[in-house]
Amino acid sequence: MDEPLDKLDLRLLEELQKDGRLTNNELGERIALSPSQCSRRRSRLEAEGYIRGYQANLDRQRLGLDMLVVISVTLATHNRDNARRFSQLINGLPEVLEAYALTGEMDYHLKVATRGLAGLSRFVNDVLLPHESVQHVKTSIVLDTLKTFEGFPVPSSHGWHGDSLR
Repeated sequence: MDEPLDKLDLRLLEELQKDGRLTNNELGERIALSPSQCSRRRSRLEAEGYIRGYQANLDRQRLGLDMLVVISVTLATHNRDNARRFSQLINGLPEVLEAYALTGEMDYHLKVATRGLAGLSRFVNDVLLPHESVQHVKTSIVLDTLKTFEGFPVPSSHGWHGDSLR
């Protein structure tokens, strides 16, 4: 059974979320723990699934993916098989950065990165629209990014004021 998280666990998670490359020595300096304690806590948090992995944060535009688009999708029919077919399609497309099933008017929102308008056109017209599960697609090109995901709010010793984590 998972141990409850204490303030040191939360501080460790917060620091690793800012920089997953921190050594146990560096982490220990930041949260006032010995490197061996940091190592044990980190291993436990990984084993318990609080830390799912580590990855590099790449620059999308430097990679030539200059078009960021939010695509709303409505399915042709609303049944389990059609939803499964759409999910399989989306999970096999590297252009899709994130995908969400929604309530409301549209069934899904996709966050997609492509190489320019030609890449977007190919993605929509050659991949999404011809797929049997898709009825309607609406694209919205991102003009400016006001905020990007930089980690989850972690309640810490200095407190987080979110209602659900207090």
